Amino acid sequence: MLDNSYEARLLRVIDYLWANLDAPLDLDHLAGVAAFSPYHFHRIYRGATGETVAETVRRLRLHRAAGALVQSDQPISEIANRAGYGSQAAFTRSFSADYGLPPALYRRRSVDPALKESQMLPIDYVTLPDLPCAAVPHRGSYLEIGKAFETLTVYAAGRGLIGPETRMFGVYHDDPSAVPVGDLRSEACVTVPPGTALDSPAQPLTIAGGRYAAALHVGPYAELEHAYQWLFGTWLPESGQEPDDRPALEEYLNDPRTLPPTEWKTLIYVPLKG
Repeated sequence: MLDNSYEARLLRVIDYLWANLDAPLDLDHLAGVAAFSPYHFHRIYRGATGETVAETVRRLRLHRAAGALVQSDQPISEIANRAGYGSQAAFTRSFSADYGLPPALYRRRSVDPALKESQMLPIDYVTLPDLPCAAVPHRGSYLEIGKAFETLTVYAAGRGLIGPETRMFGVYHDDPSAVPVGDLRSEACVTVPPGTALDSPAQPLTIAGGRYAAALHVGPYAELEHAYQWLFGTWLPESGQEPDDRPALEEYLNDPRTLPPTEWKTLIYVPLKG
């Protein structure tokens, strides 16, 4: 179990990284934020998170870049510069290695009607039980819920709450096409045994059980919005099903820290009546 003082110091680092993602990576400064010596900080951070600070920053910057490619017309050179690359060519090599396509093709593919047709997902109907969880709330862009998950992972791992049966969910309350980005509500959740005592920064939350349509998406989280557009804009109206008022869920089936984005598996749950 992670000592409470260690947890608090690592959470300070997570807060700092997300607030300063555009800043040059300074490991000695981050060690100071955590109040560890640089020698010990690198090992403690990697032991608690499963990746180095440099790997965390690279993953977060490329994830943000993928979102910008899909959701904006910002020039690729500007996206590359914001991601910390000295040239567009260097960014292209790094992005292609993780996302399987160069940035320009990745952007074109995201708006290609033929591609959207090919992204139709197989649907299963499932019934979930009520799922008690430890949750960290997030407000703002759904693409930035990663900070809440980073916080939750350190919290849960430090308390021995992550095991073979643990499940990781995101709970999404609002439609990003209808609600201002700053007002979007979501929670990062990890299942826990009933009655588990929780304290800040986590809070208890029970995912409401019931009937759901479940669709498996394989690929970068930045592309999930296309899956939602197809599910709610095409599949649901043609399915004869009625949506329920419970929030949509995402269950994350593998670890984005250990696999390339092309292999990230997300199970999307659409709540249904009946």
